[in-house]
Amino acid sequence: MDRIDQSCVGHSLEYAPTGRPVVWRNPDHGADYQVIPRQTYEDRAGRFCREYSTEVLIGGRRQEAYGTACRQPDGAWELIS
Repeated sequence: MDRIDQSCVGHSLEYAPTGRPVVWRNPDHGADYQVIPRQTYEDRAGRFCREYSTEVLIGGRRQEAYGTACRQPDGAWELIS
């Protein structure tokens, strides 16, 4: 996942409604991505966080991951897990 893909994940977390898949293709790597924002909550530090799932198709192989990211004061999303 390059910087452009990470930016797409951040935009997905910022703007996509819960449960709505966001898909894109990275032509430089031939990878197809899908991010689905899940639960949104506020952590103890007052940051907004979102759980999400990711599916990547690279070279015919599908990989899935789940994680949590929290919005930083500058608006960027930091992966927590």
